Amino acid sequence: MEAVWAGFAGPYRFHNSEVEMKTMIRAAVMSLLCMTLITGVIYPLVVTGIAQVIFPAQANGSLITQSGAPVGSALIGQAFDDPKYFWGRLSATGPVPYTAFNPDTLTGSSGSNLGPFSPALKAAALTRLEALRNADPGNAAPVPVDLITASASGLDPQISPEAAAYQVARVARARGLNSSQVAELVRQYTEGRTLGLLGEPRVNVLRLNLALDGLR
Repeated sequence: MEAVWAGFAGPYRFHNSEVEMKTMIRAAVMSLLCMTLITGVIYPLVVTGIAQVIFPAQANGSLITQSGAPVGSALIGQAFDDPKYFWGRLSATGPVPYTAFNPDTLTGSSGSNLGPFSPALKAAALTRLEALRNADPGNAAPVPVDLITASASGLDPQISPEAAAYQVARVARARGLNSSQVAELVRQYTEGRTLGLLGEPRVNVLRLNLALDGLR
């Protein structure tokens, strides 16, 4: 009896293992398909739909439009060097925003990786400082630090109210406007702390410059 049972034990166990393996593979494939459908199709569609209904502007990139056409994003800085415009922070986005990072043309988003004692960092700050002084030689006020330094991302769209105030006289003179008129515009476009607690007061450079172009 033991010999007869031993003769059938091997094939029986092999057949049983084969069935179990097919069952496990089928279950794994079905799980993969279900999770792909849920996380790759249903979930993104639901989240996108909710975002489009609740905060469509933010969901679409916080775009700033003029005459119906997008001119930039409220979240990404742009390079300005014309004296009649307010200048933002040193940025890795100029002169051509929204491109892959290229260290030769300073395009894209990237930190410099320069330490606080780096000669290259000091040279860049001094170059920007000289440009600011040359653009407004009669301005003896201290230059705010955010006008000669960049953030880690190099994408900051805002400057401090002090940095905007430093540039009021130059912008007003270049446009033939009264300084008080330009200063009032800066005040109007100064945003407070988020929820009154987070961050610091700031001015969106692109929004301010567009408002300047709209002055008569």
